[in-house]
Amino acid sequence: MLSKRFGKTAIGTLAGAMLLAAAACGGGGGGTTASTAPSSGAPQEGAALKVGLAFDVGGRGDKSFNDAAYAGLEKAKTDLKAEIKELSPAGDGSNRGDLLRQLADAGYNPIIGVGFAYGEDIKKAATEYPEIQFAVVDSASNAPNVTGLLFAEEQGSYLAGVAAATKAKSGHVGFVGGVENDLIKKFEAGFVAGVKSVKSDAKIDIKYLTPDGDFSGFKAPDKGKVAAEKMYQDGAEIVYHASGDSGLGVFQAAAAAKKKAIGVDSDQRLTVKEADLQSVIMTSMIKRVDVGVFEFIKAFQGGAKGGSNVTYDLKVDGVGLATTGGEIDDLKADIDAAREKIVSGEIQVPAKP
Repeated sequence: MLSKRFGKTAIGTLAGAMLLAAAACGGGGGGTTASTAPSSGAPQEGAALKVGLAFDVGGRGDKSFNDAAYAGLEKAKTDLKAEIKELSPAGDGSNRGDLLRQLADAGYNPIIGVGFAYGEDIKKAATEYPEIQFAVVDSASNAPNVTGLLFAEEQGSYLAGVAAATKAKSGHVGFVGGVENDLIKKFEAGFVAGVKSVKSDAKIDIKYLTPDGDFSGFKAPDKGKVAAEKMYQDGAEIVYHASGDSGLGVFQAAAAAKKKAIGVDSDQRLTVKEADLQSVIMTSMIKRVDVGVFEFIKAFQGGAKGGSNVTYDLKVDGVGLATTGGEIDDLKADIDAAREKIVSGEIQVPAKP
């Protein structure tokens, strides 16, 4: 189910552009937004489309990043009649490369790695299986048969910051990041910039659950709860999380404190099952991983070539805010204005804190 959100949808137009760009540039590597998907690995007419997907840590059921990717895979099954296969890594993610090889050896093509941590493993697998096309979410293309599916997380997070600062009467908000790495810092940077654009003197508490390289921060709800509890106790009215499955703990802390939180990746007011937690989720920063996954598969089926990146930003509605629950409906004018300024280039959102 697609959530309601501010902005116009242009993903279909982007998919057509990817196919045209692929045909025009012959699959050369290194572009940042032009083309996607495979060359030699495209299925022959009438052949079954077999798509493999390897989750990041936390796996299917995280109600966030991985589940968004799975939604795109399921759409390919329904709309493109694809045979699909999903695999989840070990707790520490150490067997990511093995998962890719399992899918390749079983005849799946294309294969998608969900998460930046697959970057090096995808590169190795792409070399070992040059006839197979790969995509990696949140990491750039690093081989002729690899497509990078990238997102402007900082832009969507800016809008989340505008919403948080406008709703927080005291001007005190918080941010919980799962792992302190460059990707999650994009969420922080955009959020802080959005908050400051509304209230320059706002107080923003920031906490990362684990250091760079320790991905357990994405599946530690207990740590997320402790971090958010401290922020609420110190006076934060709204906490935004970019912490995968750990966000459940943030929502639990918000419910206990009778305060608000902002979800991430999926419309978490819809994906979180507990009614008492749904009501604390003011909005979610939507990251359309589902669209990126589906459009890559669709372009592969159409014969598009890989070796470059596709970036999903506000201009193509690749990121945005969910409006389920109506809690930010009164902010529509403010959020739309910020969005338009970002799309036009009037506002340059930082990608680093």
